Amino acid sequence: MSEEKTNPSFENSMRELEEIVQKLEQGDVPLEEAIEMFQEGMKLSKDCHERLQKVEKQMTEVLSEDGTLSTLPEEDL
Repeated sequence: MSEEKTNPSFENSMRELEEIVQKLEQGDVPLEEAIEMFQEGMKLSKDCHERLQKVEKQMTEVLSEDGTLSTLPEEDL
């Protein structure tokens, strides 16, 4: 199995999530398929949210001039 299948990029996950939302919004998906798509969408949404939180945390850390990591106070964000 390829790396992209087991660990898709954030962009690919978002693209897949958007496709699922579009299909579900059209309303012509059979119920059983719609439930499976909804579950997959929720999984993708959770994964994307976790990735965004991780990036947000990384963004609060900056390298100081001496090369050590420091965390910005929340009020500076």
